[in-house]
Amino acid sequence: MENLYEKIEELNPNSRNTIATVIEGNSAGEKALFSDSRLIWESASQGFFTAHSAAAAGNSQEGLAVIEGNTVFYELLGREKSIVICGGGHVSIPIIQLGLMIGCPVTVLEDRPQFAEHARQAGATKVICDSFENGLAQIPGDTDTFFIIVTRGHRNDQLCLKLISQKAHAYIGMMGSRTRVAKVKESLLADGVDEDILDSLHAPIGLDIKAETPQEIAVAVMAEIIAVKNSRTQNCGYTRELKHALRQTWEQGDRAVLATIIKRKGSAPRKVGTKMLIFPDGSTTGTIGGGSAEAAVIQKAVQIMERESPLPMTHQIDITGRTAEDEGMVCGGIVDFLLEYV
Repeated sequence: MENLYEKIEELNPNSRNTIATVIEGNSAGEKALFSDSRLIWESASQGFFTAHSAAAAGNSQEGLAVIEGNTVFYELLGREKSIVICGGGHVSIPIIQLGLMIGCPVTVLEDRPQFAEHARQAGATKVICDSFENGLAQIPGDTDTFFIIVTRGHRNDQLCLKLISQKAHAYIGMMGSRTRVAKVKESLLADGVDEDILDSLHAPIGLDIKAETPQEIAVAVMAEIIAVKNSRTQNCGYTRELKHALRQTWEQGDRAVLATIIKRKGSAPRKVGTKMLIFPDGSTTGTIGGGSAEAAVIQKAVQIMERESPLPMTHQIDITGRTAEDEGMVCGGIVDFLLEYV
């Protein structure tokens, strides 16, 4: 399955990218990758998805579908979300820390060496110590990149916003008073920046929680980013960490089971498409929500590997009502998982 992960890396993030997996039927286990309804990879040459290409490519909804008696799971792919912060001052530091906590790589652009070092010490994934113009020239941007502008002055803010407006992005937020923001937008509008992009700018940045301290501002900013991120249908089931583990497992010839949420009902904590890789010793990469539900999936996967049971198979966890209370779970629901060897 290595070629699939390579193909995922090569996808245009601005396209509609879909993985389809046959989970029940004569063709169970076959996979295919579609980009803008075009079949670009399949696990079985001239297999199920070639034979039924029109019906398979025509499905645009995430979830389960039935094609010629075979149940197929579709998942919409988004790349791993990343955060780019323009400015390495006092507000930037807790934003870096919270960004890393929610699993996003964080790049910081800062033209002052001292503040760039502060960003490194805070754990930023990458720090570019250069002019903002040169720094942003190194950031391609895509529809999964969240830009945060927290520089030390409106000139830098204006420059960063102008350059970022020319890039693909998921979010642009800029710190500043309403008066300062209005002046920056007015100037950029006169300079030819797209009015729709300026209208979509999140400024003043962050949810209105009356934040005052740098830490409180960071919480407001990250809450707004989470809200924007989770309002989108594209899921990043294949995180950078997971893809590394999958490739390593493949190269070393190790056995592992990939668990994917394919259906959920109730208040289950994670989205359809969320994945976790499970190894024979019960260790994992990724999470599908934690708690007793995750523990039950791990136990099932370990048993499958011990018995060398055939896969793929579906497995349902039902933790609702009294059961959820007894297990001490905040969330309760019914979750269906796809379990498959990698």
